[in-house]
Amino acid sequence: MTAPLADLGAWLGRLGGWRRLGVAFAAGAFSALGFEPFEVFPLLLLGTAVLVLLFDGAAKQAHPVRAGALAGWAFGFGQFLVGLHWIVYAFLVEPSQHAWQIPFVAVLLPGGLALFIALAGAGAMLLWREGPGRVFWFALCYTLAEWLRGHILTGFPWNIAGYGWGASLGVLQSTAVIGVYGLTLLTLLFGASLAEFFAVRPKWHMPAALAGLFVVLALGGNLRLALTRVADVPNVSLRLVQPDVPQAEKYERRYLARNWQRLVALTLAPGRPTIVIWPEAAAIGGPPYLLARQPMALDVIAQLTAGRLLMTGALRGERDENGQARYYNSFYIFGGDGRLIATYDKAHLVPFGEYLPFEKTLGALGLSKLTEMSGSFSTGDGPHTYDLPGAPAVDPLICYEILFPEQVVGRRRPGWIVNVTDDSWFGPWAGPRQHLLVAQVRAIEQGLPVIRAANTGISAIIDPLGRIRSQLGLGRLGTVDGRLPAAIAAPPYARLGDWLFWLLVCTNAALTWLSFKGK
Repeated sequence: MTAPLADLGAWLGRLGGWRRLGVAFAAGAFSALGFEPFEVFPLLLLGTAVLVLLFDGAAKQAHPVRAGALAGWAFGFGQFLVGLHWIVYAFLVEPSQHAWQIPFVAVLLPGGLALFIALAGAGAMLLWREGPGRVFWFALCYTLAEWLRGHILTGFPWNIAGYGWGASLGVLQSTAVIGVYGLTLLTLLFGASLAEFFAVRPKWHMPAALAGLFVVLALGGNLRLALTRVADVPNVSLRLVQPDVPQAEKYERRYLARNWQRLVALTLAPGRPTIVIWPEAAAIGGPPYLLARQPMALDVIAQLTAGRLLMTGALRGERDENGQARYYNSFYIFGGDGRLIATYDKAHLVPFGEYLPFEKTLGALGLSKLTEMSGSFSTGDGPHTYDLPGAPAVDPLICYEILFPEQVVGRRRPGWIVNVTDDSWFGPWAGPRQHLLVAQVRAIEQGLPVIRAANTGISAIIDPLGRIRSQLGLGRLGTVDGRLPAAIAAPPYARLGDWLFWLLVCTNAALTWLSFKGK
């Protein structure tokens, strides 16, 4: 059985030029099927092993750094092209204005993100050596590149390898200790170690050890799920409103009254929620769509908040000291009789969605952001924690702010996180499911419930162990009613952040050095 694997490994190592790039692209594309909504995590591991074998061949080329960088870029391009294909849906909301940009986005976004994997490939070639040491070195270079992807130019840590375990809530419990970046490092180690099976003399010790580690993580995580008691917050009941308004109809004048009536009718449906949550930028009236300029809407909110709280995403505008108009994607908390308790302004804006990078240059080329508001949105200074009457303190997050593990809580720990979003931009399938998994992982890392109100779904009540208590699926009109789960004791990641991840990185670096030293 081992001979065919050795032959396949040797064949992959001999590939050069376009053939190596083609196989790298295919391996990256198949590896993307390890993420939501497919959840075929073995393909993520096998794709990683194939990349290691291609790097074995690249290391023997006349210009190994260039060969490794190109193979890494091709792998990343395939993975991001498949895993992030849903991005094109955002450009079909107003096709007359933005559809022409799709070919550029379909190439430039995955191609740009793949530069980080190219960097990993180039770095790997600097010290690449045959043997098990290269597994540690590969995982180190790739993980650091993924960390950079999550931080450079505001960051975009979508579909990093740790999210490939979406099918195993038990394994995901490890993020309560090492965070999603730590799980990413271990996942890349596991995948890379499978390359050892393709050697002329297959080595099973490292793959077996890492497989055993993940069995332990799964068993330990499932034990945590079984033994950790999650209570409900007394006297707090939630209603998440999902109006299911297609993005193309959200700001059309002929639909504005209907959209508003949906919000109100769903809020007033039978039941006695103490807190009602509307999604991101909930429709509230005509241009300029600013809640503060809609007195009739504010009057209705005053009636809706008799004896309860209302939280909603909304657009906000103000003038700066120079008299210039500034607009924010904001989150409002209304108390009894419509009293405004707090306003949060989104701090982590979406490039090309809420602001245009290099606005003067790209604007001159005819590019524009996707949202209708003229100009770019201004940036808030979050995250923040807000006290609430009759309920635990809350941290609001708007849309993809939930992606950034180290930026989801304010200076003091809240009792829960509210994530309002409008995933109608993300299409009808993969994007919203990937976004939901991210919210589950943040809940596990912080030991906090995450309450997710989405315009078109998936709205969900997520407990502090990442379990979905109740949800409303994509493209459905309705509400999610339920109790607010209580927070649990802060897990290690909530207290230490990425320190344990960096300890893993240093340990991996030491193992790399010891492995290479023994050669």
